[in-house]
Amino acid sequence: MDGSAPGDGRPQGDAGTLPLRCPSAWMYHSVSEAETADPHLLRVHPDRLERQLRLLRRLGIRGVSLREAFDAARRGERRRQVALTFDDGYADFRSRAMPLLERYGMTASVYVVAGRLAGNNDWDADAPQVPLMSADDVRAAAAAGHEVGSHTLTHVPLAGAPEQQVHAELVDSRAVLEDVLQQPVPGFCYPYGSLDDAAMAAVDAAGYEYACATHVGGPPGIHRLPRYYVGQRDGAMRLLAKEARRRLLARQERRP
Repeated sequence: MDGSAPGDGRPQGDAGTLPLRCPSAWMYHSVSEAETADPHLLRVHPDRLERQLRLLRRLGIRGVSLREAFDAARRGERRRQVALTFDDGYADFRSRAMPLLERYGMTASVYVVAGRLAGNNDWDADAPQVPLMSADDVRAAAAAGHEVGSHTLTHVPLAGAPEQQVHAELVDSRAVLEDVLQQPVPGFCYPYGSLDDAAMAAVDAAGYEYACATHVGGPPGIHRLPRYYVGQRDGAMRLLAKEARRRLLARQERRP
């Protein structure tokens, strides 16, 4: 699950394809013991997350932020690591995920909806409303060594959105988080995995060093790093199968 190879990381052509093997990246959302409806399968029980982290440790693999994994890949360093990412910035990242990550000596990236700090996931009208991280939570995550990235201002799909709206979602969200953290915010994550060439160009123009998507497949790029979903049903065998599929797709993408 390490997955890094030599390359300089510079975009190639309009798609921003990468001359390197992208790091393996897992995508989580909420970590909770809640038993309410979970129509989008976004919830992982803390016990399940712990078993997944234990698997990584047993395999000699360290969970790290996507920024750390990507930077290692750009330097051509081979490391036994997997990027752990958490979308939406749920408050349970601090209360449930962070203690487990600390226990196993791992870090992660959390992508925060900057205009909803201390609010809830009101974009999911058909799902239970869940508290989101506050400004204090965001600062605590960064202080603990986790990467905080932008997930837009209001969690809107960017593909096909008006140029002005895309610009505001990208620039304003970053400004909010940088004001909270008093440090740069180089990473971005597309809500719903919704992206097109215009959105990727806007992410680049807004100054983000990288951006991640929500699926494996299609030509990867600095502003379209692939990840794969990890959920409550993912035990050891399913995770190993997903990783094997990721490697197969990556090899196919690298073929001329």
